[in-house]
Amino acid sequence: MKLLMVALLGVAGLTAQRYEGTWESIDKRPTPTWFTDAKFGIFIHWGVYSVPAYAPVIPGKLAYAEWYWNAMTAGQRANASPIQKGTWEYHQKQYGAEFPYQKFAPMFRAELFDPDHWADVFARSGAKYVALTSKHHEGFALWPSKEASATWGRPWNAAEIGPKRDVLGDLTAAVRRKNLKMGFYYSLYEWYNPLWLTDKPKYIREHMAPQFKDLVTRYEPSIIFSDGEWDLPSSEWKTAELMAWLFNETKVKDEVVINDRWGKESRHKHGGYWTTEYTPGMSGLDHAWEESRGMGFSYGYNRAEKLEHYHTGRQLVVMLVDLVSRGGNLLLDIGPDGDGTIPVVMEQRLMEIGDWLRVNGDAIYGTRPWKETRQWGAGEVPKVEYNKEYSTAYDVTKLAGKPEGGKAAIEAFFTAKGKDVFAILPRWPGGTLHLKGLAGVRAVSLLGGGKLKFKAEKGGVTVELGTLPEELLSQPMWTLRVSQ
Repeated sequence: MKLLMVALLGVAGLTAQRYEGTWESIDKRPTPTWFTDAKFGIFIHWGVYSVPAYAPVIPGKLAYAEWYWNAMTAGQRANASPIQKGTWEYHQKQYGAEFPYQKFAPMFRAELFDPDHWADVFARSGAKYVALTSKHHEGFALWPSKEASATWGRPWNAAEIGPKRDVLGDLTAAVRRKNLKMGFYYSLYEWYNPLWLTDKPKYIREHMAPQFKDLVTRYEPSIIFSDGEWDLPSSEWKTAELMAWLFNETKVKDEVVINDRWGKESRHKHGGYWTTEYTPGMSGLDHAWEESRGMGFSYGYNRAEKLEHYHTGRQLVVMLVDLVSRGGNLLLDIGPDGDGTIPVVMEQRLMEIGDWLRVNGDAIYGTRPWKETRQWGAGEVPKVEYNKEYSTAYDVTKLAGKPEGGKAAIEAFFTAKGKDVFAILPRWPGGTLHLKGLAGVRAVSLLGGGKLKFKAEKGGVTVELGTLPEELLSQPMWTLRVSQ
């Protein structure tokens, strides 16, 4: 009985954990396991910027269409970048130099927005969580935020202008009906908010903090992707204190996951999981992390992008597998149109990922990195730089393609779960495949197929692959379950 009481007190002590308003305290909070098990989420950039939906496409450059207001404003300066200049030139031609960005708000009608259809697409994609831009740097709120309209001095939320509905609340309800986790992106700062421009401490005290608390209290998110933190240190944002409120006082204190964008010094140092965008991601970390990116060069919908600018379904599946093999998550973005529709090419790509995950998901969900993340074939192994915040020079699909010019190619990616190791093959070599470093193998099988013959030899196991079943021929990758 005494031992039982001690055990119960220990559990009670864990559940009664209090977090102080310091990073030292907040950083000790472990990332909830639902996030590290989920592996795949959907990012949604949607707002007033979805009406012009434009950024110049320049080869080798990221062009974020959600930055339209900032780009058209900066494009009027002598030192403007090509993307900024191109945005301003486009704006003058299409809308006129005297057309202010604010006039796009009533044009953001979302008249075809069907939250149940969106949620169905996300569920069929195999994603386990969703993060919608509650507001981006333009400050336009997708829920009935009184702070948004008050500090802007005009209707500046979706309930008062444009859609005239709580689009965030409607999507939240629909996503949860599909048993997916729902969360939000939230920008700490707002480019042209009058209060931000004139009195930053007052903006934080009277706008940002109460608005953030309203968002969390109303919708009880499972994930919060903070952004726009880079102008101030976290001490001035008061975010550690805000996180103490989140983890001590709210209904989501045990489940909610946060990222690392809470002050100009906090990325890859403080908060929750580490974030990268449009990079190879991270590697060799004993810390949760997530790579986010769009299917093309933008998060928000960019009508200037063409089909060749989008990743193919195979490329996205290889990308997901690559990130998961190194312990990361993929937060893949879609940018809906201002009318509320998901561009068909984006929906189609999500269906391709979902089709693959329905067969191979056991090698993704709930897995952890194995002792090796990949196996290279013969040849010179290319060098890849991980753990960078921004780095676009990486194409894992090429690394996993046919070997060329004496260069090695990836033969298999590895993940692990329990006593099973999964070897995920980007190419089906036929014949036999030798997998290194595997010992004590009891069985090998093909996910979606059946058992395969194997033989232990030369520091690993050689598997007889044979001919693929007809129903698996069209898959972008194939998975071997190696049971030890």
